[in-house]
Amino acid sequence: MDNEQPTESEVAAPARPRIRRIPLRFVLPNLVTLLALCLGLTAIRLASEGLYELAVVSIVGAAILDGLDGRIARALKGASRFGAELDSLADFVDFGVAPALLLYFWALHENKSFGWFAALLFAVACALRLARFNVMLDDPTRPAWMNHFFVGMPAPAGAITVMLPLYLQFSTGLPNAPALVPYEIGYVILIALLMVSRIPHFSGKKIGRVPREWFMPLLFGVMVALLLIATFPMQMLVILSVLYLALVPLAVRKYMAYARSPADAAAVDQEPAAPPPA
Repeated sequence: MDNEQPTESEVAAPARPRIRRIPLRFVLPNLVTLLALCLGLTAIRLASEGLYELAVVSIVGAAILDGLDGRIARALKGASRFGAELDSLADFVDFGVAPALLLYFWALHENKSFGWFAALLFAVACALRLARFNVMLDDPTRPAWMNHFFVGMPAPAGAITVMLPLYLQFSTGLPNAPALVPYEIGYVILIALLMVSRIPHFSGKKIGRVPREWFMPLLFGVMVALLLIATFPMQMLVILSVLYLALVPLAVRKYMAYARSPADAAAVDQEPAAPPPA
């Protein structure tokens, strides 16, 4: 019959929940973040086994992937709050816990009390640095020109530069003397203070297209740098760490110039993008 009533079981049956489909553009950046997390955890294992050079390579690899996941998310328009939270948790392990344990296993354990204190201080400084970064993202009053700078040393840069004493040992081939441990502890504490300070550092997130005439030299320079890093990894890490630390005063000077002249800073943000290379 056309007016047949539904049975009692049909009326009581709940509607099946629909499974939401997540686009691949949201999945890919998070996979890169998880891969970086795996490298950070692997660095801890390698450090505990005394394989310090491989542990350094793992942390550097995690830093490279950390720089890629955000750019991939922005390029694919796959940024999400979940991805941002996952990235912060992974960064704490990769650039806070892993370098601290690596340095402690390598040399800081020679002075257990102060060595462990320095390792703890660095890891805590990384956590505070990441928390402050997340809070500042939600600040609507932050001027646009400040996006050219980080407030405090960013976590990946802190993880790379804090291992400078280790690079020096492996690049020279000399054993790490116990008399050097107090200086290494002081250096770790210095990097931790730079991370939680409000000293500005240059940000590479605003780097976009390059002028046409600079494309080939830049491509050649990047290729040469990659070959040098692959051939002389520890020596190149020493040079890159020293260069980064040398850029800190320049970043402070540029930041203060922008702060004194907000009009000039706003003009920099409004400059048209350069045409893509042919």
